[in-house]
Amino acid sequence: MTSSRTTRSALIALGAVGAAGVAAATWGIGIERYLFTLRHATARALPPGTRPLRILHVSDAHMAPWQHRKQRWLASLAELRPDLVVNTGDNLGHEDGLDGVRAAFAPFAGTPGVFVHGSNDKYAPSPRNPFRYFMGPSARSITAPKLDTEALDAYFTDELGWTDLDNTAASLTVAGERIDLFGVDDAHRDWDELDALPAAIDALGPRPAGVPALGVTHAPYQRVLNAFTDLGADAILGGHTHGGQVCIPGFGAIVANCDIPLKQAKGLSTWSHAGRAVPLNVSAGCGHSIYAPIRFACRPEATLLTLLPRT
Repeated sequence: MTSSRTTRSALIALGAVGAAGVAAATWGIGIERYLFTLRHATARALPPGTRPLRILHVSDAHMAPWQHRKQRWLASLAELRPDLVVNTGDNLGHEDGLDGVRAAFAPFAGTPGVFVHGSNDKYAPSPRNPFRYFMGPSARSITAPKLDTEALDAYFTDELGWTDLDNTAASLTVAGERIDLFGVDDAHRDWDELDALPAAIDALGPRPAGVPALGVTHAPYQRVLNAFTDLGADAILGGHTHGGQVCIPGFGAIVANCDIPLKQAKGLSTWSHAGRAVPLNVSAGCGHSIYAPIRFACRPEATLLTLLPRT
């Protein structure tokens, strides 16, 4: 009798676990990955006396041509009228993803913007074993087909008027004020060229007092964040992590796919290095690989980041 009860209890427990798993998968695959969310954040990062700067931070769209809900949502964000758009890469998620990218960002034509690349702006996605992410950052070799990165960049630069920050620096006039920015190509693939940034920054000429500087990266590896802090960034923006993509409610990310601390894999935090502390915003992104169509306890997002002058 006791053995029978034990067996029955075990079966009930297994059934409950199985039902919970099915419910979680149904939510993550069928519902949450479509719950596009605008996150608002504010940080005092600008030199004293400067005007506030409203930045729309978008990342990791991983766009496929049939993802019309995501395209419409991104396009609707133009109604926010940000001062600046910062796109931290991985825009493409399919060989024909540029069609969806055009639909998503067309309303931003004429709005100042900058972008850097993630590897999925250059290579198509491929199936992955999701459990390998628990062993550390994903493999860095790429055998997937190449994407039309030149067409993507031409769209961003020629049609939208955005500036490419891969391993370089630029000065923009935003809302009538000068802003200096610098960035790197995908550090997850070791495409970042941090040694090239000092010369690129120097080429902009002396930065007058009161001119802010922003650092932009796809993958927020610590070496990049430390270098950006040393180079004088007033704030840093990154993506890549997907916020963990599948998280534990009440705990957060369990993987970040880079060496950033898990508690900083999503949202606004502070990065400290060599005596300086600067705001760091890591976007959870608004997409996912077509081979991993799920989000759990980590809604797809963009960020309206308002930078205020320091007191």
